[in-house]
Amino acid sequence: MTTASRQPFGTTHHGQPVELLTLDNGTLSCQIITFGAALRALWVPDRTGRPVDVVLGYETLKEYQDQDGYLGAVVGRFANRIAGGRFSLNGREYTLAVNNGPNHLHGGLQGFSYKVWTVEELTGSRAVLSLSSPDGEEGYPGSLEVRVTYQLDRSTLSIHYQACSDQDTPCNLTNHSYFNLDGQGSGPVLNQEIRLYAGSYTPADQTSIPFGSIQPVEGTPMDLRSPTPIGAHIEDPFQQLEWGSGYDHNYVVDGPFGLLRPAAWARSAASGIALQVDTTLPGLQFYTANFLEAGRRGKEGAVYAPRHAFCLETQFFPDSPNQPAFPSAILRAGEHYDHITRFCFSTED
Repeated sequence: MTTASRQPFGTTHHGQPVELLTLDNGTLSCQIITFGAALRALWVPDRTGRPVDVVLGYETLKEYQDQDGYLGAVVGRFANRIAGGRFSLNGREYTLAVNNGPNHLHGGLQGFSYKVWTVEELTGSRAVLSLSSPDGEEGYPGSLEVRVTYQLDRSTLSIHYQACSDQDTPCNLTNHSYFNLDGQGSGPVLNQEIRLYAGSYTPADQTSIPFGSIQPVEGTPMDLRSPTPIGAHIEDPFQQLEWGSGYDHNYVVDGPFGLLRPAAWARSAASGIALQVDTTLPGLQFYTANFLEAGRRGKEGAVYAPRHAFCLETQFFPDSPNQPAFPSAILRAGEHYDHITRFCFSTED
């Protein structure tokens, strides 16, 4: 039996009401707030059948507005970084907010993660949210119409991203959930295993902007092609890990971009929960919550700290508007942005 409900979740600093949506299909259940279209909670059965909330989140709307980190949010218009907050398109240079050191991050000062989305549909297993981003918002060209669909199907949560624009514009949408397969608030994830279906990655500078090259992971601590404890090599004396204070890198997902294919797998031996991530997108940012400061308060009295979670952000590559060798993240006028990411859960002994 599937059920859906909606209830108030507070009012923004600007007086906009925000709702909390709940979906439950009898196997999985989740909460989504209309602020940032954020996945606030996701309950998954562990090996004993006990539901475990495997994503980090906040107790109040104020925390979602005031804290950084993008917990659970849909980020855009361009997820990840654009170098110097600048890009050229069709012979014109565009200037964006610089909000992460010298770079533009996750859509700017008031990106999609800070917007109140509209609920278009809510059923027992499906929530559809929409957002209109006007021409010039945060410096981006074109009026962009966005729809994001969260859907539960047995033991899978899928996120379907759709967008169209009346002008050519960069478009790169992702979900920024922080996962802990032992449950949010349970501490470090360094003993949990990760596997990335990626034989190469895009090395980046000290500000997390790719150099433009695609390099093999083989022979480096970036090689996570076999199940590996997250903490096994995170402190290795390797420049990329030192610059990122751990893993915070874009991996090139194996297989043809545009087809739904495996991107990542993770497992907790303690809970028995395993997660498989499939996507149609070309890249995946593996981030080990290195900059989640110690003592941050979360849901139900949880206290978060660095490396208490990991992110698996499916995406176009960082800075791709300035990197012609990377897959293009330019959405042409009249064309459709249409990508799916699936989070498939199971239990293992």
